[in-house]
This record gives sequence, C-alpha cells and structure tokens, in this order.
Amino acid sequence: MRVGISIGTTFDPADSTRAPRSVLAQADAAVRAGLDSLTVGDRHSLAPNAYLQNVPLIGRILGVWDQRPVGCLFLVPLWHPVLMAEQIGTLAAIAAAPFIIQAGAGDGQAQFAAMGKGLRDRAARTERGIRLVKALLDGETVDDEEWNIKGAHIAPRPAHGTEWWIGGSVQRSIDRAARLGTCWYGNADLTIQSAATAIDLYREACARHDVHPARIPIRKDVFIAEDRVEAERVGDSLVDAGYRGFERGAVAYGDPQSVAEQLAPFGELGFTDIIIRTMTRGESAVRTVELAGELGAILA
Repeated sequence: MRVGISIGTTFDPADSTRAPRSVLAQADAAVRAGLDSLTVGDRHSLAPNAYLQNVPLIGRILGVWDQRPVGCLFLVPLWHPVLMAEQIGTLAAIAAAPFIIQAGAGDGQAQFAAMGKGLRDRAARTERGIRLVKALLDGETVDDEEWNIKGAHIAPRPAHGTEWWIGGSVQRSIDRAARLGTCWYGNADLTIQSAATAIDLYREACARHDVHPARIPIRKDVFIAEDRVEAERVGDSLVDAGYRGFERGAVAYGDPQSVAEQLAPFGELGFTDIIIRTMTRGESAVRTVELAGELGAILA
C-alpha cells in the first residue's frame, strides 16, 4: 500500500496566525518522509472554528512539493462549476503530477445556508457539478441553464491530467464514485468490518459500470510515536474522550510497526492507498508525519 497524507486544516480562531505554519510544517514533514500524495480538505462557515481554505494552501504547498500527486477536496454543491474548474486548472498547471480532485457532497445546514444553498438537492447538484467541471477541464465550451452558464471555457487546463476521488458511504454515493470517479475514496470512520462491506459495494458498482480503478484509497486518522506505550496512552485517551465519534477500529495509533499492523488488513481488503490524517496537532503531529514515512516500507 502507498501512504499519503490529508492535512487537517480546522483550528480554533485563536490559533489562526499559527495554523498556516502548522499545516506547512506537516507538508514539509511529508516531503521529508517521502509520502506518496498530499491533499487538504474543504469547509465553509465553520463557526466557532476557523478553517484554512484549500486553494491558497495547495498553491503555497506546491512551492515545496515535487512530482508526486497533490490535490484537495471540493464540496461540489457549494462551488460554481466555472470557478471550481478555473481553480483546479491553475493549480494543476503548477503541479508536476496528476491533480487529485476529492469530490464530496458536503453536509450541515448551517454550512449550506451560509453559502446560499440548500441540502435538499445536494446529490443532484454534486453529480451535475462534477460533469460540468470535467467538461471544462477537458477543454469543452459549456452552457448550463441551472447554473446560468453561457459559453464558458477555461484555461489553463491540467497538464498532467486529474484523478477524481469520490467519497461516500451509502450505496448511492458509492455507485456515483464508480460512474463518475477515477476511484472511490473510503471514509475515515470505516472499521475493517464496515470497510469490507463498503468495498464490496464498490466492486459491485464497478462491475455494473465496467470500470477498473487503478487505486482505491481510504483515509485513516493516526497517531505515531517512537514509544509504543506512550503512543497508545495518548491514543487511548483521545478515543476515550470520544475522538470524532469514531470507533477504536477506525483509527490507528502506536509506533510505526504497530500502526502498520493495524492498517495492513485494509490492504488485504483491496485498498491500495492509506491517506493518513494526524489525530493531534503541533509538534506531535509533525512527528507523526515524519514517522509515517516508515509505514510505506512496512506495508509494501
């Protein structure tokens, strides 16, 4: 399995001046660790928290990243397709590898209301948005009545192509990943048991649509330290405190060897990429990323 990173970008507003440095420190650590891919998320109007926005962050990170895949999540219903395609086109023109577009439908009434949208038709808007952005990135001239788009055409376009990682945990969204995506992106909250059920649904959808994905990534929240006992103490305390509402089997923590042992069953299920996100922040998060470089060798 390959090991990549999704860098968390949600912070307390009091940390807003330190937050960008924290993200960039993890990106630098990912470079040193030789991780296989790097992405950041997407969120809007996240009060009372602060959220660093995806496009400027990836633009900055591209200054230190090299020829490995890079990209970000887009909550498609909250983006105008032309703007989204233009942002991707520019970032992908800077990147030296295929640009990863993680496409999500998003959630949360407050987030949608803040962006002038409703939740009711988000699935349909997600599919329509993906199709429009794909067409624009392919060089087509696009018209669309729903979005009031007339004669849209963008440049630059991705020089090294794109990968569409489409998430979701229910059958309809997994089917969407097979129909419209390069691959399905497994959710961070999946345990080995629930991941087995979900990946079977994805394989069935791929068979229906005659697609053959080259990769199937899954995100996993992790904490890694040199001292296994200390890492387990920290991880246990986070889980006992209700870490993101996840079950213990959805996260992995310990030293590099024990974390690799916890993640290996996902490879046996057929996942090709583990995309880590750190369970902590600050120096321990940076050290987790540095030590994640050892996972690839162990999991290969």
